Amino acid sequence: MPIIYKITPASAWREAERQGVYRGSADDKRDGFIHFSTASQVAETVRKHYQGETGLFLVAVDGDALGDALRWEPSRNDELFPHLYGELDLGAVIEILSLHARSDGGHDVPELKP
Repeated sequence: MPIIYKITPASAWREAERQGVYRGSADDKRDGFIHFSTASQVAETVRKHYQGETGLFLVAVDGDALGDALRWEPSRNDELFPHLYGELDLGAVIEILSLHARSDGGHDVPELKP
């Protein structure tokens, strides 16, 4: 089971829990898919796109549970990134972790399962 990760503001995730489905961020909607990262990609993703933000969750998802809607496509540095073409069924969520912001604007990324 590949585990993939979504970085999202806690408030957006809590709204998804109320609705029973996660539909993605404004960037996801613009791009037509929900952006995810692998365990080895999370640190760079959070550094590049979330520097200085507080109140972030790191949502661990069972990639196999997403079926054919999950595609692996080249992105940053031609690495393959997981992209979900559709909504995220909350039943595929394994764990929700807090990303703690540091005073320098970076984040402490926990050790992640690949």
